[in-house]
Amino acid sequence: MGTLLGVVFGASSLYLVLKVGLTVSASIPVAVISITLFRVLSKFGLRDATILEHNIVQTAGSAGESIAFGLGVTMPAILILGFDLEFTRVMLVAVLGGLLGILMMIPLRRALIVAQHGYLKYPEGTACAEVLKAAASAESRAAAHTGEKAAVKDEAETGGKIIIVGFGIGFLYYGVQSLFKSWKEYPTKVFGKPFEAASISIENNPALLGVGYIIGPRIASIIFAGGVLSYLMLIPAIKYFGSGWMTPLAPETTHLIKDMTVTQIQKGYILYIGAGAVAAGGIISLFRSLPVIWSGLKGGLADFRGSKAASTNAPRTDQDLSMKFVLGGIILLLLVIMIAPQLNLQWNILGALLIVAFGFLFVTVSSRLTGEVGSSSNPISGMTVATLLLTCLVFLLIGWTAPPYFVTALSIGGIVCIAASNGGTTSQDLKTGFLVGSTPKYQQIAILVGALVSALALGPILLAMNQAGTIYVPVAQSKDFTFPPGFHFTPDQYVTSGGAPKHESLQGGQASSDTTAYNIVHKTTTDYGPAGRYLVNDQGVPVYLADPGINGIYDKQADGSSVPKFTAPKATLMSYIIKGILSRELPWGLVLLGVMIAIVLELSGIPSLAFAVGVYLPISTSAPIFIGGVVRFLVDKYLRKKPEHQNLTEEQMVAETDKSPGVLLASGYIAGGTLAGVVYAFLNLKEGIVNKLRGFEEWATHHNPFFEGAHSDLLGLLPFLVLTILLYLVGRELVLKPRDG
Repeated sequence: MGTLLGVVFGASSLYLVLKVGLTVSASIPVAVISITLFRVLSKFGLRDATILEHNIVQTAGSAGESIAFGLGVTMPAILILGFDLEFTRVMLVAVLGGLLGILMMIPLRRALIVAQHGYLKYPEGTACAEVLKAAASAESRAAAHTGEKAAVKDEAETGGKIIIVGFGIGFLYYGVQSLFKSWKEYPTKVFGKPFEAASISIENNPALLGVGYIIGPRIASIIFAGGVLSYLMLIPAIKYFGSGWMTPLAPETTHLIKDMTVTQIQKGYILYIGAGAVAAGGIISLFRSLPVIWSGLKGGLADFRGSKAASTNAPRTDQDLSMKFVLGGIILLLLVIMIAPQLNLQWNILGALLIVAFGFLFVTVSSRLTGEVGSSSNPISGMTVATLLLTCLVFLLIGWTAPPYFVTALSIGGIVCIAASNGGTTSQDLKTGFLVGSTPKYQQIAILVGALVSALALGPILLAMNQAGTIYVPVAQSKDFTFPPGFHFTPDQYVTSGGAPKHESLQGGQASSDTTAYNIVHKTTTDYGPAGRYLVNDQGVPVYLADPGINGIYDKQADGSSVPKFTAPKATLMSYIIKGILSRELPWGLVLLGVMIAIVLELSGIPSLAFAVGVYLPISTSAPIFIGGVVRFLVDKYLRKKPEHQNLTEEQMVAETDKSPGVLLASGYIAGGTLAGVVYAFLNLKEGIVNKLRGFEEWATHHNPFFEGAHSDLLGLLPFLVLTILLYLVGRELVLKPRDG
């Protein structure tokens, strides 16, 4: 059950990290769903689960979210760098990073979880333990006050129902919207002169509303502020000052600024500014954490040495997997890393040493930081940035700057990122187990199984989501391409496999429009058209640009129908770091503007990383996150006034509201909305279904005033308003409230 839930929440988290570059913890939702599902099954004659079995479900289920984060942050950068997103490469990075992070954390358990109990709080792990205790079986509650625990148990059951209701609402809402175009997905207002190109829009997505509610008003507001800077200041400024230019302004090569839309300006200029701000924010946050990282490293090394002295005859609650298994597993994984050709690390001793050094360093740091500040404040992205920066600098010094080394550097960064993310998650889970009396060895087996299955499942999901949004843009029919007559790529530029040119036909919804098998060329420059993956005929003439679903620039097909696209902000940052250092092909003027924005914010005492993510993301993405944060602010303000909360400290109040009905409904919104997006992406791979979806869109365009028409932007907001009001009412416990008695 835990593994299945891990895959479900892993797919949900993967969708979210590709969309907005962040995820939310899955442990508490998985625990609450486990409690509810086994309670329902017990009513059909099956045995209800014990608290330790619920803990195993939650432990196995949490692995998917951390692996999804690492995959979504790193692997799409391969596409952006101009390489193919191959299944075996994605699967290997996910499996190796996930298992390596867990195995490296196991020797640290006794000192971090047991010896540091009371000092390292592990907030998510502790909160999850409270949820499990609240729903403990009658046998587990025998020594406690039955009446009190039973009341809390009823609340836990109700919490499971709230998550399931939220899941159903989120899934149906986003599914109906995507399939039938029942209302406008992006209600938008673009201003004219004198404020030309300024715009405000909002994505009709329950998952983003839920994210804003969970991360809270402060971070949600800072992210939205970044969007305000981009869409209500920078883009109008570029339009104002650039409208007089009679030639394209670099890095744009084909369009004049006066003719560019808001979206084109955002993709042509703002993305580089945002990437610079995100890179600077990540590095600054990492430097700010250096004292904690240093103390964590020293403590981790001491913990590792101390773990060897632990007795092998430990009681059940202190038994780990044997050190022989742990060390043997780490050595085996490193051998696979060095042998697998997909990672470009064949017998690369330097690459293996970098993975061991950075892996152990950041798994140790991540495990300790989650105990101090929680998973949500753990700077995994900053650790990955540091890994890539140092790796690329080492490569630069020894002359490894050819494009294949881009994949080598990214493979190292991806494995370390997933290992660090899983190390922190494993620590939280082991803390939960420590508090409820679990056997650590069984938890470690559970999370290894959950991580392995999730890693195998998430690779194909990532590939399918990218392919579903891929558009084959005809070169001859688009003014974006200016290839001169007689231009052709030479055979030495073709992508090869086993020495022979690789061939590819159109896939997905456009498959039947052209069944020819074309050669593949990865064009890295913007001469004559966008950089990217081109399909060329046997004469070397470019026929199609295969614009990917992840970080692609075209969101509509030739017939005007829309396709799902993913901005993958963190992966774009990783690609810019690699490309900027190894090939020096970045518009550094725009990147440095972003760096200065981050520095100004830090000097003003504002967390620059969250703001930088807002600068990078479309404002349509940050707007629903902001609204969710506002709802959380109003709900928390109300809850603080309740008599039972008057004497709580700030820390206790945060812990209380993190388990509130509003957070559970928001978690349901996220799971339902994101999984509907995953399902919709898979449907876009079937041409027959795509044709039916186009029919729905054509009908809605001509007959549905909520989707298209003079008032569609306002009417399209009404369903989102209903979602928002429901979230507010549930947060205040005015609906879906457990009945007295």
